[in-house]
Amino acid sequence: MNFQRMIMEVESPEQIGYDKVVVNLAESSMRDRSLTELGFDLGSITDAPLCYGDHRGSEALRRAIAADGQGGLTADNVLVTVGAAGALFLIATALLDPGDELVVTRPNYASNLETPRAIGATITYLDLTFENGYQIDVDALAQAITPRTKLVSITTPHNPTGAVIPPADLLRFVHLTREAGCVLLVDETYRELADIPLPPASTLGDHVISVSSLSKTFGVPGIRIGWLTCTNRTLMTALLAGQEQAALTHSVLDIAVAEHVMAGREALLPGIRGDVRTNRRIVAEWIASDPGLEWVQPEGGVVCFPRFTAPALDARALYAQLQSDGYFVGPGWWFEQDARSFRLGYGFPTAPELQSALTQISSTWPKFTR
Repeated sequence: MNFQRMIMEVESPEQIGYDKVVVNLAESSMRDRSLTELGFDLGSITDAPLCYGDHRGSEALRRAIAADGQGGLTADNVLVTVGAAGALFLIATALLDPGDELVVTRPNYASNLETPRAIGATITYLDLTFENGYQIDVDALAQAITPRTKLVSITTPHNPTGAVIPPADLLRFVHLTREAGCVLLVDETYRELADIPLPPASTLGDHVISVSSLSKTFGVPGIRIGWLTCTNRTLMTALLAGQEQAALTHSVLDIAVAEHVMAGREALLPGIRGDVRTNRRIVAEWIASDPGLEWVQPEGGVVCFPRFTAPALDARALYAQLQSDGYFVGPGWWFEQDARSFRLGYGFPTAPELQSALTQISSTWPKFTR
Protein backbone atom coordinates (compact mmCIF):
# COMPACT_ATOMS: atom_id res chain seq x y z
CA MET A 1 0.00 0.00 0.00
CA ASN A 2 1.19 3.48 -0.88
CA PHE A 3 0.40 5.53 2.22
CA GLN A 4 0.39 9.32 2.02
CA ARG A 5 -0.11 11.67 4.95
CA MET A 6 -3.52 13.35 4.98
CA ILE A 7 -3.19 17.13 4.68
CA MET A 8 -5.91 17.69 7.27
CA GLU A 9 -3.79 15.77 9.78
CA VAL A 10 -0.54 17.47 8.82
CA GLU A 11 -2.18 20.86 9.43
CA SER A 12 -4.33 19.87 12.40
CA PRO A 13 -4.17 21.88 15.64
CA GLU A 14 -2.86 18.89 17.57
CA GLN A 15 0.11 18.71 15.19
CA ILE A 16 0.74 22.45 15.10
CA GLY A 17 0.37 22.72 18.88
CA TYR A 18 -2.59 23.46 21.13
CA ASP A 19 -0.58 26.22 22.78
CA LYS A 20 -1.02 28.24 19.57
CA VAL A 21 -4.83 27.92 19.59
CA VAL A 22 -7.12 30.62 20.99
CA VAL A 23 -10.34 29.11 19.58
CA ASN A 24 -10.42 25.79 17.73
CA LEU A 25 -13.05 25.80 14.96
CA ALA A 26 -11.16 23.09 13.05
CA GLU A 27 -12.26 20.36 15.46
CA SER A 28 -15.13 18.17 14.26
CA SER A 29 -16.36 16.89 17.62
CA MET A 30 -17.86 18.03 20.88
CA ARG A 31 -15.47 19.53 23.42
CA ASP A 32 -13.03 17.07 25.01
CA ARG A 33 -14.14 15.74 28.38
CA SER A 34 -11.99 14.63 31.31
CA LEU A 35 -12.48 11.44 33.30
CA THR A 36 -13.54 13.61 36.23
CA GLU A 37 -16.26 15.31 34.15
CA LEU A 38 -17.51 11.89 33.14
CA GLY A 39 -17.59 10.74 36.75
CA PHE A 40 -15.18 7.91 36.00
CA ASP A 41 -13.10 6.71 38.94
CA LEU A 42 -9.92 4.88 38.01
CA GLY A 43 -10.00 3.33 41.46
CA SER A 44 -12.90 1.18 40.34
CA ILE A 45 -10.65 -0.76 37.96
CA THR A 46 -7.26 -0.67 39.66
CA ASP A 47 -7.58 -4.33 40.61
CA ALA A 48 -8.68 -5.39 37.12
CA PRO A 49 -6.12 -7.59 35.31
CA LEU A 50 -4.43 -5.94 32.31
CA CYS A 51 -5.21 -8.95 30.15
CA TYR A 52 -6.10 -9.59 26.53
CA GLY A 53 -9.77 -8.87 26.04
CA ASP A 54 -12.39 -10.17 23.65
CA HIS A 55 -11.09 -9.39 20.16
CA ARG A 56 -14.51 -8.01 19.21
CA GLY A 57 -14.66 -5.69 22.23
CA SER A 58 -16.20 -6.52 25.58
CA GLU A 59 -19.63 -8.10 25.48
CA ALA A 60 -21.00 -5.41 27.80
CA LEU A 61 -19.90 -2.64 25.44
CA ARG A 62 -21.15 -4.45 22.36
CA ARG A 63 -24.53 -5.05 24.01
CA ALA A 64 -24.81 -1.34 24.82
CA ILE A 65 -23.94 -0.38 21.24
CA ALA A 66 -26.41 -2.91 19.84
CA ALA A 67 -29.18 -1.65 22.13
CA ASP A 68 -28.89 1.73 20.42
CA GLY A 69 -29.77 -0.06 17.18
CA GLN A 70 -33.40 0.23 18.27
CA GLY A 71 -34.04 -3.50 18.20
CA GLY A 72 -32.32 -4.38 14.96
CA LEU A 73 -28.91 -5.48 16.25
CA THR A 74 -27.32 -7.88 18.73
CA ALA A 75 -23.88 -7.87 20.34
CA ASP A 76 -22.73 -10.32 17.66
CA ASN A 77 -23.40 -7.66 15.03
CA VAL A 78 -20.89 -5.26 16.64
CA LEU A 79 -17.12 -5.07 16.19
CA VAL A 80 -15.34 -2.53 18.39
CA THR A 81 -12.47 -0.80 16.57
CA VAL A 82 -9.71 1.73 17.17
CA GLY A 83 -11.97 4.72 16.62
CA ALA A 84 -14.17 5.15 13.56
CA ALA A 85 -10.94 5.65 11.59
CA GLY A 86 -9.93 2.09 12.48
CA ALA A 87 -13.30 0.80 11.28
CA LEU A 88 -12.97 2.61 7.95
CA PHE A 89 -9.46 1.25 7.51
CA LEU A 90 -10.58 -2.32 8.22
CA ILE A 91 -13.46 -2.08 5.76
CA ALA A 92 -11.33 -0.70 2.93
CA THR A 93 -8.48 -3.17 3.41
CA ALA A 94 -10.76 -6.17 3.88
CA LEU A 95 -12.99 -5.46 0.89
CA LEU A 96 -10.79 -3.74 -1.69
CA ASP A 97 -7.84 -5.01 -3.70
CA PRO A 98 -5.85 -3.04 -6.28
CA GLY A 99 -8.12 -2.28 -9.24
CA ASP A 100 -11.37 -3.03 -7.39
CA GLU A 101 -14.07 -0.43 -7.98
CA LEU A 102 -15.28 1.91 -5.25
CA VAL A 103 -17.96 4.61 -5.50
CA VAL A 104 -17.49 7.31 -2.85
CA THR A 105 -18.93 10.74 -2.16
CA ARG A 106 -16.72 13.84 -2.17
CA PRO A 107 -16.04 16.01 -0.16
CA ASN A 108 -15.51 13.48 2.58
CA TYR A 109 -13.52 12.66 5.67
CA ALA A 110 -10.03 11.99 4.33
CA SER A 111 -9.77 8.33 5.41
CA ASN A 112 -12.73 7.43 3.18
CA LEU A 113 -10.65 8.59 0.21
CA GLU A 114 -7.01 8.09 1.13
CA THR A 115 -7.09 4.45 2.25
CA PRO A 116 -8.71 3.24 -1.01
CA ARG A 117 -6.14 5.31 -2.91
CA ALA A 118 -3.31 3.70 -0.95
CA ILE A 119 -4.72 0.28 -1.82
CA GLY A 120 -4.83 1.19 -5.52
CA ALA A 121 -8.60 0.88 -5.91
CA THR A 122 -10.35 2.29 -8.96
CA ILE A 123 -12.43 5.15 -7.58
CA THR A 124 -15.54 6.82 -8.96
CA TYR A 125 -16.33 10.06 -7.15
CA LEU A 126 -19.84 11.36 -6.55
CA ASP A 127 -19.14 15.06 -6.22
CA LEU A 128 -21.59 16.81 -3.90
CA THR A 129 -22.31 20.47 -4.61
CA PHE A 130 -23.37 23.54 -2.68
CA GLU A 131 -26.11 24.17 -5.25
CA ASN A 132 -27.63 20.73 -4.61
CA GLY A 133 -27.46 21.10 -0.83
CA TYR A 134 -24.61 18.56 -0.70
CA GLN A 135 -27.13 15.79 -1.35
CA ILE A 136 -26.38 12.63 -3.31
CA ASP A 137 -28.11 12.48 -6.68
CA VAL A 138 -29.86 9.11 -6.72
CA ASP A 139 -29.64 8.76 -10.51
CA ALA A 140 -25.95 9.69 -10.49
CA LEU A 141 -25.27 6.97 -7.92
CA ALA A 142 -27.22 4.42 -9.95
CA GLN A 143 -25.17 5.29 -13.05
CA ALA A 144 -21.88 5.14 -11.14
CA ILE A 145 -22.42 1.55 -9.95
CA THR A 146 -21.15 -1.05 -12.42
CA PRO A 147 -21.01 -4.87 -12.30
CA ARG A 148 -17.43 -4.47 -11.02
CA THR A 149 -18.32 -2.19 -8.09
CA LYS A 150 -17.44 -3.83 -4.77
CA LEU A 151 -18.09 -1.00 -2.33
CA VAL A 152 -20.22 2.17 -2.18
CA SER A 153 -19.23 4.63 0.56
CA ILE A 154 -21.56 7.38 1.79
CA THR A 155 -21.84 9.53 4.91
CA THR A 156 -24.78 10.85 6.92
CA PRO A 157 -24.80 13.26 8.67
CA HIS A 158 -22.13 14.41 6.28
CA ASN A 159 -18.65 15.58 7.17
CA PRO A 160 -17.81 18.41 6.42
CA THR A 161 -21.22 19.90 5.53
CA GLY A 162 -23.69 18.53 8.09
CA ALA A 163 -26.09 17.49 5.31
CA VAL A 164 -28.35 14.52 6.13
CA ILE A 165 -29.51 11.95 3.57
CA PRO A 166 -33.34 11.79 3.48
CA PRO A 167 -34.59 8.40 4.71
CA ALA A 168 -36.30 7.65 1.38
CA ASP A 169 -33.05 8.24 -0.50
CA LEU A 170 -31.10 6.05 1.93
CA LEU A 171 -33.57 3.23 1.33
CA ARG A 172 -33.04 3.64 -2.42
CA PHE A 173 -29.26 3.44 -1.93
CA VAL A 174 -29.74 0.24 0.09
CA HIS A 175 -31.87 -1.21 -2.71
CA LEU A 176 -29.45 -0.16 -5.49
CA THR A 177 -26.45 -1.71 -3.78
CA ARG A 178 -28.33 -4.89 -2.89
CA GLU A 179 -29.40 -5.31 -6.51
CA ALA A 180 -25.83 -4.68 -7.68
CA GLY A 181 -24.38 -7.20 -5.23
CA CYS A 182 -21.99 -4.75 -3.58
CA VAL A 183 -21.42 -3.61 -0.02
CA LEU A 184 -22.80 -0.28 1.20
CA LEU A 185 -20.71 1.54 3.81
CA VAL A 186 -22.55 4.24 5.75
CA ASP A 187 -20.26 6.42 7.87
CA GLU A 188 -22.73 7.65 10.48
CA THR A 189 -20.35 8.97 13.12
CA TYR A 190 -22.73 11.88 13.80
CA ARG A 191 -25.93 9.81 13.78
CA GLU A 192 -26.84 10.68 17.38
CA LEU A 193 -26.43 14.38 16.57
CA ALA A 194 -28.87 14.40 13.67
CA ASP A 195 -32.00 16.50 14.19
CA ILE A 196 -33.99 13.26 13.88
CA PRO A 197 -31.66 10.29 14.60
CA LEU A 198 -32.49 7.20 12.56
CA PRO A 199 -31.66 3.56 13.34
CA PRO A 200 -28.21 2.43 12.13
CA ALA A 201 -28.21 1.82 8.39
CA SER A 202 -26.86 -1.69 9.01
CA THR A 203 -30.35 -2.67 10.18
CA LEU A 204 -31.62 -2.09 6.62
CA GLY A 205 -29.78 -4.94 4.90
CA ASP A 206 -27.12 -7.58 5.51
CA HIS A 207 -24.89 -6.00 2.84
CA VAL A 208 -24.77 -2.70 4.77
CA ILE A 209 -22.00 -1.74 7.22
CA SER A 210 -22.46 1.17 9.62
CA VAL A 211 -19.54 2.96 11.28
CA SER A 212 -19.62 5.16 14.37
CA SER A 213 -17.67 6.05 17.51
CA LEU A 214 -17.78 7.77 20.88
CA SER A 215 -15.34 10.48 19.77
CA LYS A 216 -17.54 13.05 18.05
CA THR A 217 -20.71 13.03 20.14
CA PHE A 218 -19.30 12.44 23.59
CA GLY A 219 -15.98 14.30 23.33
CA VAL A 220 -13.73 11.34 24.20
CA PRO A 221 -11.48 10.91 21.12
CA GLY A 222 -8.55 10.09 23.39
CA ILE A 223 -9.88 6.64 24.26
CA ARG A 224 -9.97 5.60 20.57
CA ILE A 225 -13.18 3.61 20.71
CA GLY A 226 -15.27 3.23 17.58
CA TRP A 227 -17.20 0.39 16.02
CA LEU A 228 -18.80 -1.05 12.96
CA THR A 229 -22.09 -2.93 12.83
CA CYS A 230 -23.17 -5.47 10.26
CA THR A 231 -25.64 -8.39 10.26
CA ASN A 232 -23.71 -10.41 7.65
CA ARG A 233 -21.73 -13.11 9.45
CA THR A 234 -19.29 -13.68 6.55
CA LEU A 235 -18.47 -9.99 6.32
CA MET A 236 -18.02 -9.75 10.08
CA THR A 237 -15.62 -12.69 10.09
CA ALA A 238 -13.46 -11.01 7.44
CA LEU A 239 -13.49 -7.72 9.36
CA LEU A 240 -12.65 -9.46 12.64
CA ALA A 241 -9.70 -11.13 10.92
CA GLY A 242 -8.44 -7.70 9.91
CA GLN A 243 -8.92 -6.41 13.45
CA GLU A 244 -6.94 -9.31 14.90
CA GLN A 245 -4.05 -8.78 12.50
CA ALA A 246 -3.96 -5.00 12.94
CA ALA A 247 -4.50 -4.63 16.70
CA LEU A 248 -5.66 -8.02 18.06
CA THR A 249 -7.66 -6.51 20.91
CA HIS A 250 -8.29 -3.27 22.78
CA SER A 251 -6.89 -1.46 25.78
CA VAL A 252 -8.84 -2.63 28.82
CA LEU A 253 -8.70 0.94 30.15
CA ASP A 254 -10.28 2.33 26.98
CA ILE A 255 -12.98 -0.32 27.08
CA ALA A 256 -13.75 0.46 30.73
CA VAL A 257 -14.15 4.17 29.98
CA ALA A 258 -16.31 3.38 26.94
CA GLU A 259 -18.59 1.14 29.00
CA HIS A 260 -18.95 3.97 31.52
CA VAL A 261 -19.84 6.51 28.81
CA MET A 262 -22.41 4.19 27.25
CA ALA A 263 -23.96 3.48 30.63
CA GLY A 264 -24.43 7.24 31.12
CA ARG A 265 -25.41 7.91 27.52
CA GLU A 266 -29.03 8.87 28.16
CA ALA A 267 -28.00 11.33 30.87
CA LEU A 268 -25.29 12.93 28.71
CA LEU A 269 -27.14 13.30 25.41
CA PRO A 270 -29.73 15.99 26.33
CA GLY A 271 -27.03 18.44 27.44
CA ILE A 272 -24.88 17.67 24.40
CA ARG A 273 -27.79 18.18 22.02
CA GLY A 274 -28.74 21.41 23.79
CA ASP A 275 -25.22 22.79 23.35
CA VAL A 276 -25.28 21.81 19.68
CA ARG A 277 -28.57 23.64 19.09
CA THR A 278 -27.30 26.76 20.87
CA ASN A 279 -24.06 26.91 18.93
CA ARG A 280 -25.68 26.14 15.60
CA ARG A 281 -28.09 29.01 16.17
CA ILE A 282 -25.12 31.31 16.85
CA VAL A 283 -23.52 30.25 13.55
CA ALA A 284 -26.81 30.71 11.66
CA GLU A 285 -27.21 34.25 13.00
CA TRP A 286 -23.61 35.02 12.07
CA ILE A 287 -24.00 33.76 8.50
CA ALA A 288 -27.19 35.80 8.11
CA SER A 289 -25.44 38.95 9.36
CA ASP A 290 -22.30 38.69 7.20
CA PRO A 291 -22.94 39.42 3.50
CA GLY A 292 -19.62 37.84 2.55
CA LEU A 293 -20.67 34.34 3.59
CA GLU A 294 -23.20 31.68 2.58
CA TRP A 295 -23.86 28.10 3.63
CA VAL A 296 -26.05 25.05 3.39
CA GLN A 297 -27.52 24.90 6.88
CA PRO A 298 -26.56 21.60 8.54
CA GLU A 299 -29.17 19.12 9.77
CA GLY A 300 -26.86 17.01 11.89
CA GLY A 301 -23.45 16.74 13.44
CA VAL A 302 -21.32 19.62 14.69
CA VAL A 303 -19.71 20.84 11.46
CA CYS A 304 -20.78 23.01 8.57
CA PHE A 305 -19.09 24.12 5.35
CA PRO A 306 -19.62 27.85 4.72
CA ARG A 307 -18.03 29.63 1.80
CA PHE A 308 -16.94 33.18 1.14
CA THR A 309 -18.80 34.81 -1.73
CA ALA A 310 -16.05 37.28 -2.76
CA PRO A 311 -14.41 35.77 -5.88
CA ALA A 312 -11.22 37.80 -5.41
CA LEU A 313 -10.61 36.62 -1.85
CA ASP A 314 -7.07 35.45 -1.07
CA ALA A 315 -8.34 32.59 1.09
CA ARG A 316 -4.96 31.03 1.80
CA ALA A 317 -3.59 34.30 3.16
CA LEU A 318 -6.78 34.77 5.19
CA TYR A 319 -6.53 31.36 6.85
CA ALA A 320 -2.84 31.94 7.55
CA GLN A 321 -3.68 35.22 9.30
CA LEU A 322 -6.49 33.66 11.31
CA GLN A 323 -4.20 30.85 12.39
CA SER A 324 -1.48 33.32 13.32
CA ASP A 325 -4.06 35.04 15.53
CA GLY A 326 -4.96 31.68 17.09
CA TYR A 327 -8.23 30.96 15.24
CA PHE A 328 -8.23 27.62 13.42
CA VAL A 329 -10.72 26.48 10.75
CA GLY A 330 -10.59 23.58 8.27
CA PRO A 331 -9.75 25.09 4.86
CA GLY A 332 -11.38 23.74 1.73
CA TRP A 333 -8.24 22.03 0.49
CA TRP A 334 -8.50 19.59 3.39
CA PHE A 335 -11.49 18.20 1.49
CA GLU A 336 -10.25 18.71 -2.10
CA GLN A 337 -12.56 21.70 -2.46
CA ASP A 338 -12.14 25.36 -3.39
CA ALA A 339 -10.27 27.33 -0.74
CA ARG A 340 -13.19 29.77 -0.38
CA SER A 341 -15.06 27.00 1.48
CA PHE A 342 -14.02 25.96 4.97
CA ARG A 343 -15.15 23.53 7.62
CA LEU A 344 -16.33 25.20 10.78
CA GLY A 345 -16.75 23.02 13.86
CA TYR A 346 -19.28 24.53 16.25
CA GLY A 347 -19.44 21.75 18.85
CA PHE A 348 -15.97 22.10 20.35
CA PRO A 349 -15.93 25.79 21.45
CA THR A 350 -18.07 27.23 24.21
CA ALA A 351 -20.75 29.68 23.07
CA PRO A 352 -18.64 32.75 24.08
CA GLU A 353 -15.56 31.29 22.34
CA LEU A 354 -17.62 30.66 19.23
CA GLN A 355 -19.00 34.19 19.21
CA SER A 356 -15.53 35.70 19.54
CA ALA A 357 -14.08 33.51 16.76
CA LEU A 358 -16.90 34.32 14.33
CA THR A 359 -16.45 38.03 15.04
CA GLN A 360 -12.74 37.62 14.34
CA ILE A 361 -13.42 35.96 10.98
CA SER A 362 -15.86 38.71 9.92
CA SER A 363 -13.45 41.47 10.86
CA THR A 364 -10.51 39.79 9.13
CA TRP A 365 -11.72 38.49 5.77
CA PRO A 366 -12.42 41.91 4.12
CA LYS A 367 -8.70 42.71 4.45
CA PHE A 368 -7.91 39.89 2.01
CA THR A 369 -10.11 40.85 -0.93
CA ARG A 370 -8.63 42.45 -4.02
